[in-house]
Amino acid sequence: MSGGLYRHGVSRCILVWMLLTMLAGCSALFGPKPPPVTEQPAPEPQPEPEPAAPEPEASAPAPASAPAVPEVKRAPPKPVHRHAPPHRPAPPETPPPPAPVVPAPIISTRLLSSNDTRGLLDARIQRPDGKALGRAIDMFVDKDGRPQEMLVNLSGFLGIGDRKVRFPWNAFTFNMSAKKAAITLAVKQGQPPAAQALQKKGARPGGIASKPELTRMIDATVERGDGARVGRVVDVLIDNHAAPQAAVVDVSRLMQDRHRVAIDWSALRFVHKNDALHVQSDLTDAQVDAAPDYEPDRPVRAVSPAPKPPVAAQPAPAGAKPAASGNDASR
Repeated sequence: MSGGLYRHGVSRCILVWMLLTMLAGCSALFGPKPPPVTEQPAPEPQPEPEPAAPEPEASAPAPASAPAVPEVKRAPPKPVHRHAPPHRPAPPETPPPPAPVVPAPIISTRLLSSNDTRGLLDARIQRPDGKALGRAIDMFVDKDGRPQEMLVNLSGFLGIGDRKVRFPWNAFTFNMSAKKAAITLAVKQGQPPAAQALQKKGARPGGIASKPELTRMIDATVERGDGARVGRVVDVLIDNHAAPQAAVVDVSRLMQDRHRVAIDWSALRFVHKNDALHVQSDLTDAQVDAAPDYEPDRPVRAVSPAPKPPVAAQPAPAGAKPAASGNDASR
């Protein structure tokens, strides 16, 4: 009996709990909704009240004057002697790099005027009236290099009757300004330009020089003092004043390598050897190779060995007496 009542009471409590739960859910679904939450405007900031000025404090009574303290004199500080720092030598300056050594030139050149210098070989020989007589084919010089005679090929009729005649150098006047050099022989009009016509001036039939004091230039061999061969003369350059300026020399060592240079007339010397007059020059192989090529239609540069630099005077040894001059020696 008691167990049935207990179970009955428990079931009643469960039903009541379930009923209350259902009522609470219905009130949440069907009850009045709460009003929406709206943001309230922030209140305007109120000006802060100015802080009140602090009240002046009561002036404190002035302290009683303290008794005077006698001033104590202090000794001046002793000077501090500091040792100077050790002297450090300045670092050595790096010397600038040496200038590149430019080799001294081995030849010197002289530009010949193209307006009044032309080749002698095959130059036109004419009368004073302009009529052609023949062609220059050679010249003869003495031991000083001065021209003495010219060998001329006098033209015949259609090449028949040509003959070679040597005339004195002073019988010609030169006009080397024209593109084709013209050399005028002093022959009177109507007079044959034969050896007899200039007999007073020394004209004679041509050929190899019979006098040992003269030598012909065209085809002459130029050699050095030791006998080494420099080349062969193929032409001589003459100016308007009948003065030779250079000798055109073929210095080729091989037939395939043609090399011609204009050797300055001052770089030639004429030496007697074996009863004949020989042409010599001091140009070395290196100087010949450095010389510019000779081209008839271009400016000509006559070459010669470069002058040797002056030898610096050696300083006199210590204690040496200076050499007496000529005046002092005479005394």
